[in-house]
Amino acid sequence: MSEALTLTRIPLDDYAGLLSAGEIEELRAFAKPLRGRSIEMINSTAIGGGVAEILNRLVPLAEELNLHFKWDVMTGGEDFFDVTKSFHNALHGAPYHASPRDFEIFLAYAERNRAALPLDSEFVVIHDPQPAALIDARKPGSNHWVWRCHIDLSRPNRAVWDFLEKFVSRYDSAMFSSPEFSRQLPIPQYLFYPAIDPLSEKNQDLEPEFIAQVLARFRIDPMRPILTQISRFDRLKDPVGVIRAYRIVKRYFDCQLVLAGGSASDDPEGAIVLKEVLREADNDPDIRVIELPAWAPLEVNALQRASTIVIQKSLREGFGLTVSEALWKKKPVVASAVGGIPIQIIHKHTGLLAHSVEGTAYQIRFLLSHPEIAAKLGEHGHQHVKENFLITQKLKRYLTLFLTLARGS
Repeated sequence: MSEALTLTRIPLDDYAGLLSAGEIEELRAFAKPLRGRSIEMINSTAIGGGVAEILNRLVPLAEELNLHFKWDVMTGGEDFFDVTKSFHNALHGAPYHASPRDFEIFLAYAERNRAALPLDSEFVVIHDPQPAALIDARKPGSNHWVWRCHIDLSRPNRAVWDFLEKFVSRYDSAMFSSPEFSRQLPIPQYLFYPAIDPLSEKNQDLEPEFIAQVLARFRIDPMRPILTQISRFDRLKDPVGVIRAYRIVKRYFDCQLVLAGGSASDDPEGAIVLKEVLREADNDPDIRVIELPAWAPLEVNALQRASTIVIQKSLREGFGLTVSEALWKKKPVVASAVGGIPIQIIHKHTGLLAHSVEGTAYQIRFLLSHPEIAAKLGEHGHQHVKENFLITQKLKRYLTLFLTLARGS
């Protein structure tokens, strides 16, 4: 586990205000037969991105159930993360011509990490493509390996997927965030939603004074409508498209746009995309482009809570945890109908879906014109997240999977 990341343990009973007593006891019952068994989670970054954020909350919550959870992060150089970022975009369907050298770099770092990581737990969960080749370290019959894919594999680049599939097919099972992402594999596949922690700094209630301070710090006017997208500066999040939608809305409403995000250590394109966003913003005084540190949960929380409407105009999206975060805060959300977003946004019930820049602008204008409908969508969205996308439910699904694998052996 990276020493740069401090995991904060929260007593399970602190969730009693959100969950029923039966749900908490159910978690304890599922955990009991797994006590004493080792569980290892591995991904490619300790800070930044949804996977690290989930593990940051999931691991200490599991430890509260007296489970032996470990979280290890694979290491890689700039060349490795350049390749895996290209793989990531290609698996989302972007054009990409892989070279033999790219695959060599990928395999070389996998070999280094197989030598450095323990990989000896009874249950090993490998997150996303970057560490997929670690399966080569598995000793026959010694443990259970699961591949957890957080990205949209509905239209992957064939060359990259064919390369990865040779590793994935050797796992005991695979998990995807949407049925549409599943592939033809010789192993069982499971539906696993990502989740938010309602008690984390990013989602907990905030004092109005703190929210006002954050707005003042970033020179955002609390008296005018605030449109916000919180995302890494990534072309697949389409921040330039958000600016173009805002400019259409601006013809009809005196509003402001906030584009706030950071970067992840395994994403080398962030700085380039940020420059593209600043160029498109063109010094508009009502566009705030805010580069946040990779770990700025309170600021993100405050910006979401201060927003009139939250946007998630992704071009491709594995899930988009920022949607659930906004819905939890009872905010009306306008988002693209891609990837895992429609699982969260049930059109005209928990939010509004769009398919283009113009469609995004239209839906924003509709909500600004009908605040009573916006409020109702926010209420429904909050309940939808409470029923489906909380970290406690995710942990229960993991425990169920581990028990199933153990019984199968």
